Amino acid sequence: MSTTSATAPRSYPGGLSRRQVVAWRNAVFLVFALCGVAFASWAGRIPAVRDSLGASTEQLGVLLAGIAVGSVVGLILSGHIIASFGARTVMAVALFSAMVGLAVVGIGATSGMFWVVFGGLVIFGAGSGICDVAMNVSGAANERVLERAIMPIFHAFFSFGTMLGAGLGALAELADISLALHLGVVAVIVAGAVLIAVRRMQSEHVIEDAAEESTHTTWRERLSIWRDSATLLVGLIVLGAAFAEGSANDWLALAMVDGHGLDRELGAVVLGVFLTAMTVGRLLGVKLLDRYGRVPVLRGSFALAAVGLLVLILVPNPVVATLGAVAWGLGAALGFPVGMSAAADDPRKAAARVSAVATIGYCAFLVGPPAIGFLGEQIGILNALLVTLVLVAVGGLVSNAAREPKA
Repeated sequence: MSTTSATAPRSYPGGLSRRQVVAWRNAVFLVFALCGVAFASWAGRIPAVRDSLGASTEQLGVLLAGIAVGSVVGLILSGHIIASFGARTVMAVALFSAMVGLAVVGIGATSGMFWVVFGGLVIFGAGSGICDVAMNVSGAANERVLERAIMPIFHAFFSFGTMLGAGLGALAELADISLALHLGVVAVIVAGAVLIAVRRMQSEHVIEDAAEESTHTTWRERLSIWRDSATLLVGLIVLGAAFAEGSANDWLALAMVDGHGLDRELGAVVLGVFLTAMTVGRLLGVKLLDRYGRVPVLRGSFALAAVGLLVLILVPNPVVATLGAVAWGLGAALGFPVGMSAAADDPRKAAARVSAVATIGYCAFLVGPPAIGFLGEQIGILNALLVTLVLVAVGGLVSNAAREPKA
């Protein structure tokens, strides 16, 4: 047997070297982290924005609606834009545009201009939404090239980015740095870093047969994705996971305070425990996905999240309830990234399917907080979290839709 053939480097699709594939992977890691930094930089300064504008709670709700509207519009348009220009180009332009919006937010807030802040948030939301789909499309393509589950780690890097962004925001508050300077500096750094990162990425079509005439779909074909039952079922998986994550982000701390009698500091600690558990679940979940496949892991994850929710809702002991939050976080970790991978299984339809699935999933972040808040006023915040339990159960029931494609 030839020793040369035995030690020959592995061949990747499109003639890519190991070094190129790893550089691509690391670049996607960076973009996910940059998006996390940008989001947390804004979120961490919301109280400062409110005070600078002298905004009421109702007016703050209007501002938050601006970022939500921009995000939804971006998500809806993303599939068509990515199909036309490619994920790398769209990622760079979209995140750069989002950073322009973030800088505008800082300038508007410092100057006390409410509608300038609103406009900046619309731009920030639209750019972030489009970049979200583009980076998931590129990440899913890299995952296919590597032939192993890695999407959960991409999403874990978003979590790392939010930790860094939140820390920088806290330092900015302590140092009394203006919103314009803080958000402006973050915007410049993120915009510059994404332009560097995309140079290391490969086309999302690299895995396809070079003999194919075209990988582009028509706008009618992309719209038809919304009539595809398989795509909609994957969307339900992502919806359940996103609702599980979003409801914890918005209401877990308050649920521990109002429902379990903790003080506000400990309520925030329990939220931190949940977020840590979710990040750990994403980092460790790839090994489970490689060994057992998507469907068993998703079913187990949703079951664990359901058990954790039930414990937190029903058990009055705050220590046991915190253990429930850990289970909830671990169980909520994999649904969103695995759903993104499943949506991108068909490279030709990846952009349109990821866009549709992401749009369905992000409905949880838009509808969930006010829905749980309204119910919480009527029946208590712990009982209101039963809505999350229902959607987690739905995600578990339709997990089969994420099954890996046959070779």
